[in-house]
Amino acid sequence: LRTYTRPHTVKVMDIEARKTGYVFEESYLWHYPGVIRDDWVEPCEFWENADTKRRFHSLVTVSGFINSLTQIKARSATMEEVTLFHTVEYFQSIAEQAKKGGGTVGEYVSCGPDGLAVSLLSAGGVLAAVDSVLNGVVDNAYCLVRPPGHHAERDKAMGFCIFNNIAIAALYARTVPATPAVRRVAIVDFDVHHGNGTQQCFWDDSEALFISLHQDNNYPMGSGLLEQRGGPGAEGTTINLPLPPGSGHGAYEYAFQRVVLPALRHFRPDLILASSGLDASFRDPLANMMLHSDSFRLMASLLRGAAAELCGGRLVLAHEGGYSKEYVPFCGLAILEALSGLRSAVRDPYLEEGQQLGYQDLQPLQRQLVDRAALLLEGDFKQQEEEEIHEERQQEKRQGQEEGEAVRAIEAVLAAFKDPQARRNILQKLL
Repeated sequence: LRTYTRPHTVKVMDIEARKTGYVFEESYLWHYPGVIRDDWVEPCEFWENADTKRRFHSLVTVSGFINSLTQIKARSATMEEVTLFHTVEYFQSIAEQAKKGGGTVGEYVSCGPDGLAVSLLSAGGVLAAVDSVLNGVVDNAYCLVRPPGHHAERDKAMGFCIFNNIAIAALYARTVPATPAVRRVAIVDFDVHHGNGTQQCFWDDSEALFISLHQDNNYPMGSGLLEQRGGPGAEGTTINLPLPPGSGHGAYEYAFQRVVLPALRHFRPDLILASSGLDASFRDPLANMMLHSDSFRLMASLLRGAAAELCGGRLVLAHEGGYSKEYVPFCGLAILEALSGLRSAVRDPYLEEGQQLGYQDLQPLQRQLVDRAALLLEGDFKQQEEEEIHEERQQEKRQGQEEGEAVRAIEAVLAAFKDPQARRNILQKLL
């Protein structure tokens, strides 16, 4: 007789285990993305669908790991919160389409009659997690939300995304009355596709750091180039790492050590957010990368360490892509384990296969690309240091001039008091 009970053992793997929040709502599964239609073949299931998220949540539940997490209730984002980034006209267009029963709202984006409501709950789930982290209810949080968001631009739905959850959350965090207050926000996006919408949001914002590790020229085409580094006054606060197809664990680990962590340490954020796409796995149908569950575990662990070092542990991850129904759950659970410092009884049945793939180690072309990004980053560090030194010298010069003027004024007063008539005139004015 076969039994379906599973061991619910959770082991403490980290002496500094953290209290990790978890956002998931059944309503996220109700978002209807449409189907894939073609003139020549039968319509089929859309790439972004509820199954990967359902199976991820199911594994968290069946393993018993959910009992080790602090569940955070999502709320609906308001129009005022969504329009911190998106235009009012765009918001209204989504609302109107939902009222009509849904339909196509952008490139590779459709919604049903619940499209607006579920999208607001998705964005609001990330806002609820931000509140919980900033208010000290949890140390960090993972938001298993849907639909995803990082492709959505200010007035445009793109790539399965309607509202840009992570961008809205970053802007919202600056409005939360927290101690210490949030002014500088860092966003690390390891979805395999470039977060063009998030880049657009913070292109001219020197108080936000956006770092994207993605497959070179996958989607959107022409977006996320190494040379795209931020607008005037914010140069260097956008960092793109367009990794070659076939990049594996070694390339991502090297990118984190050479670029991501040094950039975070130099920027010193008050809060770290991450777009958690699980589509760089070796089993994903929409990309050509080779990560496995331990790769995602490593990235989450490094982000958690950076948050502990730089901003009191404040870290929120928002789910983005990931289209392998069989593998997303194991990669997602690995991230939750890394965030919490705990380990479930679950073992990834695909891990050994992924680890043994050829070219998992750092390859010369991958190293070359990351080193180019690191050189640009080091140049930014040097330029900023020179600018700070120049500003300090100018400040010292201005201070010296002010002190000199004060001394001359005092000397003039003292000289005036030596003249009896001038002294009488001054005293009469004072009296």
